[in-house]
Amino acid sequence: MSETETRRKRRYSVDDLFRDTRQRAAGVEELVDAKTIDLDRIDPDPEQPRRTFDPDRLEELTSSIRQQGVLQPIVVRYDEASDRYIIVQGERRWRAARAAGLSSVPALVRDVPEELRLIHQLTENVVRDDLNAVDRAAALRQLKTRLGDPPWEDVAAAVGIKRSRLFQLLGTSKLSPQAQADIQQGRLSEKQSRALQGLPDIKQEALRDMLVNDPLPEQAAMRLARAFREHPIPPGESESHARETLSDLRKLLVAGDVTQVRFQTSTLLSTMRDAASGANSDRKRLDRLIRIVGAPQFDEDRFSRELGNIARSLTRLAQDKSVRTPAALEQLRLLRDAIGTLLDDEPPAPAP
Repeated sequence: MSETETRRKRRYSVDDLFRDTRQRAAGVEELVDAKTIDLDRIDPDPEQPRRTFDPDRLEELTSSIRQQGVLQPIVVRYDEASDRYIIVQGERRWRAARAAGLSSVPALVRDVPEELRLIHQLTENVVRDDLNAVDRAAALRQLKTRLGDPPWEDVAAAVGIKRSRLFQLLGTSKLSPQAQADIQQGRLSEKQSRALQGLPDIKQEALRDMLVNDPLPEQAAMRLARAFREHPIPPGESESHARETLSDLRKLLVAGDVTQVRFQTSTLLSTMRDAASGANSDRKRLDRLIRIVGAPQFDEDRFSRELGNIARSLTRLAQDKSVRTPAALEQLRLLRDAIGTLLDDEPPAPAP
């Protein structure tokens, strides 16, 4: 039978009349559950683990939707009891669409079993980087319960994150309620918050307040926290005393401007002088100060270069008395006393 005769005898159904036979339709299947749904028929899920939405990012998304519409459909489920659609994924897009003044959004309707719905939401929230660490930690705890309370290693495997990363997120629950709120509102980053963990309440609050108002990079914050943890705060001392102590430690650690550099220099030199007395407490203070400032091991070549820089500055002081400010003279006296203690403690010269 010829090809022409085969085409003539082929039977067609009514559905064939509406089938897209164009080349662009090859390998494409229509989604029968894709809909455009009025916003006033959609509700957020009350069990949604995500509790906070960054207002700046939400405003950016709102602006984008005003210009281009909702480019990615949200996912909803139909609740027969209330005759409403409940959001499974995409609450942020739904909020932004409402703020943009839209009346409806594109949505995919999914029949998600109740026992799996929260697990899907929790898993999605845990792996999202734009969700704050406190809410992600809460989602992890809910997920662990929903999965039947397995070991944390199994929870980490279920959501595809490393065990170490899981415990970093869970560590945020050890912070004060105010610190957790700061993370949720974006005033404190998760990496900065790690410096707060393990500190007593009075120290944690002092460091939290400092990091919120005058942030430090993660590594500097961790060094400051270690120094603060080691620094004794007498029992009964007020929070203001802890804040003053922390402020001094930060000046020693960071030394970002001239005033802080002078403070660091004066503290180092005076502590060297006091430690020469041999008192155990003064020696311990010097050891602690060396750790705080991260003083490197003595290197004679580096010492010679740095001493050369000082010598060049001193020649200008010797040449022009008008530049001998009280601050410069005070540092010179401290330097003289510190050098004196080093020379007094000089080891005996070897026998000829």
